[in-house]
Amino acid sequence: MALPSVAEEAQAQHMIPIGIVAAVAVVAVAFFGLYRPWHLKWGATPEELARSMPGDEIVRHPIFNATRVVTIDARPEDIWPWIVQIGFGRAGWYSIDLFDNLGRHSSERIVPELQHVEVGDLVPLGPGEGSGMFVKEFVLNRTMLWWAGKDGQTTWAWGLYPTSGGATRLVTRVRAPFSWRQPVSAVWILLDEVADFPMMRKCLLGIKRRAETQAAAENRPAHGVPHVPVRSL
Repeated sequence: MALPSVAEEAQAQHMIPIGIVAAVAVVAVAFFGLYRPWHLKWGATPEELARSMPGDEIVRHPIFNATRVVTIDARPEDIWPWIVQIGFGRAGWYSIDLFDNLGRHSSERIVPELQHVEVGDLVPLGPGEGSGMFVKEFVLNRTMLWWAGKDGQTTWAWGLYPTSGGATRLVTRVRAPFSWRQPVSAVWILLDEVADFPMMRKCLLGIKRRAETQAAAENRPAHGVPHVPVRSL
């Protein structure tokens, strides 16, 4: 068997970087051309994407703008408690507990002592004092807005919109800008791009399962939600 010549070895070595570049290009096209547009609007209708939500006016030019939606066969007031109690070290995130709650299982019940919410409350995202977002405003059984603080680096809105059929559309919207004054924001945006959707999808489906199970067990009929004045900073 003949050994490859020096020229053939050199050509093979040149082909390796080309193959790597080609593979990276294919992944980039698939991510930015297919996966990213799909996951940033998972479950949302064109009307829901166009509808304004609390926090839109804070982050006017987001580099990361994700609106995800799930239909839940329950009333808004049956879903609201699951959102209020969410958070690390609280009821959990109803998602991948190993990653976002240090392995502690997210609650399968509504926890009465976690049902009080006030503007300015910290929603813990992870361990560490002050690690999280703050309640900016809320309308009982309607909407909740969290933000990263007065610098407006990130907002996270939750909305409960009843349907004509008696179900509820649970909508979340995360908006994050990039700031040259805070380069670390690039790290968070990168994490959002990679890890946000799998965990957010599981969170929404976790809320859906819990709310529907409890509503069915209590046999609660769906009906409209009365208007409640907004509470905000």
